[in-house]
Amino acid sequence: MKRTFAFAILLAMSPAPAAHAATEADYKAAYAVAEAAAKEAAGLRNQWTVTMTALAAAKKAADGGDFDRATTAANEAEALAKASIFQAHSEKEAWKAMEIR
Repeated sequence: MKRTFAFAILLAMSPAPAAHAATEADYKAAYAVAEAAAKEAAGLRNQWTVTMTALAAAKKAADGGDFDRATTAANEAEALAKASIFQAHSEKEAWKAMEIR
């Protein structure tokens, strides 16, 4: 117990890794992954509007040269798209439990 506490203290006191500014390449990679996930969600007929809003925000930020914000928005869009994909797959079978017999 004491070792765990000491380790937690050391971990808390250690400096956080330095954040680096996102580059255009980082943005393009994140956007491509997010766009592919959004297309998959659309193929499942479960694309969320907030996903498309996040993709648009990423593109707008990148057009303005703010690649940090653009990459963050693209990563958010990816997470939203993946959540909608998960929802589509889980509801594909879950509706059966709601069926009146």
